[in-house]
Amino acid sequence: MQQILQGYTNVDIVLREIGSKHYMLVCDSSFPFLFIKDAFSPVVVFDQFTSNPLYEDVCKGVELFNLHQCDAIVAVGGGSTIDVAKCIKLYCKMDSGQNYLQQEYRDSGIPLIAVPTTAGTGSESTRYAVIYFEGKKQSVTHDSIIPNYAILEPKLLKSLPLYQKKCTMLDALCQGIESLWSVNSTEESMIYSKIAVQMIMDHWHGYIEENSDEDAMSIMQAANYAGRAINITQTTAAHAMSYKLTSMYGIPHGHAVALCLPEVWMYMLEHPEKCIDPRGEDHLAFIFEWLGQLMQCDSPEKGLMMFRAIMFGLDMSQPQSKDRETELDTLTHSVNPERLKNNPVKLGEEIIHEIYSRILL
Repeated sequence: MQQILQGYTNVDIVLREIGSKHYMLVCDSSFPFLFIKDAFSPVVVFDQFTSNPLYEDVCKGVELFNLHQCDAIVAVGGGSTIDVAKCIKLYCKMDSGQNYLQQEYRDSGIPLIAVPTTAGTGSESTRYAVIYFEGKKQSVTHDSIIPNYAILEPKLLKSLPLYQKKCTMLDALCQGIESLWSVNSTEESMIYSKIAVQMIMDHWHGYIEENSDEDAMSIMQAANYAGRAINITQTTAAHAMSYKLTSMYGIPHGHAVALCLPEVWMYMLEHPEKCIDPRGEDHLAFIFEWLGQLMQCDSPEKGLMMFRAIMFGLDMSQPQSKDRETELDTLTHSVNPERLKNNPVKLGEEIIHEIYSRILL
């Protein structure tokens, strides 16, 4: 069972509790500029990975971890940093002579402490990690890589660039919304989704415009709840359609998802008869009504309008195409059909093409 704590000073307390003597710190290039940097005294630091971490990067981290005989991992950073730490934990007891991605996953037993420096993916509370192997995205999934401890320190958000704050906050909001309408939703996941969306709606303006400690704490908690919801349900069409936008146009993940979500949302509102959720159209209608209320509106349609208004207020631009038809064709064929199975309304290739056409300028 994961423990979620507030305040970076808990890192040292946890390390003493688990009896760690030789831990590895996994961090990104921003770590030396964090106000908490002096609170750590690791045996070894691993920061040699890109923002879209490569399999080869993880292999280097595993080698370093074993070379120094580390007994725990502390990850301080955004989603990519935490993903790298998860993979090092998972792979460190496996056969280094074979491809880790092709081996059976087992719990290595290595304690993992995650300290997120952004409020977006909720990776600190999920069983998922993303790395790239031979240019292709690999989703690594195993229950054992959920960090044993997630430590939330809202003051880490105050120094983030404004655009990064917008993108990560939108990622958390999209995860909360997608989890709510996912065909895999449960009573537990819906509670997490509800809390996440409500908290973001109540605090996003203060977080973005006023940079207050209270709003930062609420957004960080909301992102964590959204991550816990997604850990149960997985993401849906908006996320599935976002990845190629990021790679083709260099749009950060949260921005790309937020461009896709309202278009998917609109299509689903217009075509309830294409519902594929086993619970049926009435359940989906209830979810959309509830979502409208969570968006602080009195109808599902106005809830969607509110999301668009937030995007407009945040000045989140659409990508501009140079060769529209070629790009639309590439985007349409990039979507993983397996990821679409979690979406409550069936989306065929023609519909995906239509949705992308509304996203591209």
